[in-house]
Amino acid sequence: MSKPLPHDTILPFNDEKRSKKEQVADMFDQIAFRYDFLNRFLSGGIDIRWRKKAIRELQAIRPKKILDVATGTADVALMTYKYLQPDHITGIDISNGMLEIGRQKIRKLGLEPRIELRQADSEALPFPDNHFDAITVAFGVRNFEHLQVGLAEMLRVLRPGGKLVVLEFSKPKAVGFKSLYWFYMNLVTPGIGKLVSKNKAAYQYLNDSVQAFPEGDDFLTILNETGFEATYRKPLTLGISTIYAGSKAML
Repeated sequence: MSKPLPHDTILPFNDEKRSKKEQVADMFDQIAFRYDFLNRFLSGGIDIRWRKKAIRELQAIRPKKILDVATGTADVALMTYKYLQPDHITGIDISNGMLEIGRQKIRKLGLEPRIELRQADSEALPFPDNHFDAITVAFGVRNFEHLQVGLAEMLRVLRPGGKLVVLEFSKPKAVGFKSLYWFYMNLVTPGIGKLVSKNKAAYQYLNDSVQAFPEGDDFLTILNETGFEATYRKPLTLGISTIYAGSKAML
C-alpha cells in the first residue's frame, strides 16, 4: 500500500475506533436527505456549472461505458447521460443513503436501463481490468481513505486510451478573495450545515478535508506517479474548484 497522505487522516467524526471509510459512509448517510439542497444553496447553484464543465472534458473521446465514482445522489451520472448519451453509466458509492436518493431520481426519469448504481468501495472496484471508456469523480477523491490506492484502482479499470476526469474543491489564491473564502468555509458553511441538516461535523469536515487535500500541481504529480498520462488541470471560479484529468496509456 502507498504511503498515507496528510489528507487521508482527516476524519468526519474523529472516532479512532472506526476507519475513515466507515465514518465517511455514516456521515453521508446522515446528510443524504439534505445533500442536494445544501449543494445548491451553499454554492449558489454554481456547482451545476462546474459539473457541466467537467463532463465536457469527455466529449472528444465519446465514451460509451462510463464509471462515476463517489456518485452520491447521481447528479453527475444523470448529467453525463444527458450531455454525452453513453450506452451505460455505472455509479458507485459507499453510502447507501445517498444511493437510494440517486435511485429515486433515476427511476423518476425512467433511466434504470442506462444508469446503474451500486454500493462499492472506490479502493476495491468490483470490475475487471480495462473495462470503462471514462471515469468521473466529482467532489469524491477527498473522501478516499487512501487516495493513491483509489486512483490506482481507477487506472486499472480504465481501458487503454480512456480518460479520468476529477472535479474537486481547491483553495483560491487571490489575497482578497482568499480571506472571504476562508470566512465562508470556516464559519458560514458549518453553521448552515448544522442549521439545515442538523450535522455541523459533516460541513466542518468539508472545510478540513479541502484544506488538507493535495491540490493543483501536487495532485497532478500524484496522478502522474499513479500512472496517468497527459494530465492537466483547469481552475474554476477563481480557484474554488478545479478540474483534473488524465488518460491511460495505449497498449
